[in-house]
Amino acid sequence: MLDPFAGSGTTLVQALESGYNAVGVDIASFNCLMMRVKTDRYDAFRLERELRDALSRRGRSRERPRGYVRQWYAPLAAAQLLHFRSLLGEYEHADVLRVVLARAARSARLTTHFDLDFPKTPQRQPYWCHKHRRTCQPVGEADKFIARYLIDTLDRLKAFEHVRVRLRTAEVVHGDAREVELDGPFDAVLTSPPYPGLIDYHEQHRYAYELFGLDDRRERELGAAERGTSRAAVAAYVVGISDVLRRCALAPGAPVVVVVNDRRDLYPEILERSGLRLVDRLERHVNRRTGRRAGEYFESVFVTVREA
Repeated sequence: MLDPFAGSGTTLVQALESGYNAVGVDIASFNCLMMRVKTDRYDAFRLERELRDALSRRGRSRERPRGYVRQWYAPLAAAQLLHFRSLLGEYEHADVLRVVLARAARSARLTTHFDLDFPKTPQRQPYWCHKHRRTCQPVGEADKFIARYLIDTLDRLKAFEHVRVRLRTAEVVHGDAREVELDGPFDAVLTSPPYPGLIDYHEQHRYAYELFGLDDRRERELGAAERGTSRAAVAAYVVGISDVLRRCALAPGAPVVVVVNDRRDLYPEILERSGLRLVDRLERHVNRRTGRRAGEYFESVFVTVREA
């Protein structure tokens, strides 16, 4: 199974649980880090020993925070995050600890509880919280999040080890799906492409890019938010998505399933350009409950096959 817009790796995780080998491609290095951590195989004893050791070594760094870390974190939170970062090179499971640190860094930012996804400016004063319906204080420390996510990540990885099918593997490819060469053919493609002009996924995870010095390729991202939704930007999006779907090497009769909120009605043209024939179209109800973004909408599930 192939997912050419793999994001955080949901398709890969479900493929391994369902007994399929999978390949995931993504342009964002942070997404690839998350996918590798989610889908790798672990020695449970060694993993737990390392994560609990890291838990016992929390502290404060004397390193002076700079740039994003200085701007978006209270002094104590910054010192705790930078200290934890300094430990990473001492552990075999450093990537697991990077994901833990990234999760903690997301929660510890100086932002409101209802704006965690897309904060615009640091929140340094008490504020009325639309999520909790009361006055909340900005986050002042990070250690409680580091501790919480160390245990939670360990529990998640151990639980997944019990449900994934043995001998099935996932390959993660960091690159532009319009360019990477993949071994095929694939028995199925299941993907959810980005939406045009909606989200800058690199900016959304900027805390991780800043903390780890990750490779930032946002200028290559299809549908990047900074390009907007002008006619030219949407046309470029249609061409880009079509190029990716057309390049997928498929076994005879292999289904290509695309999950997307097609509110601009772009996908009939994209599927035609890709040489794909629509077999079925389903509507998937999504109920979103994240602060002021709460609401519901529908995603289309396009079930297609390649034209003969």
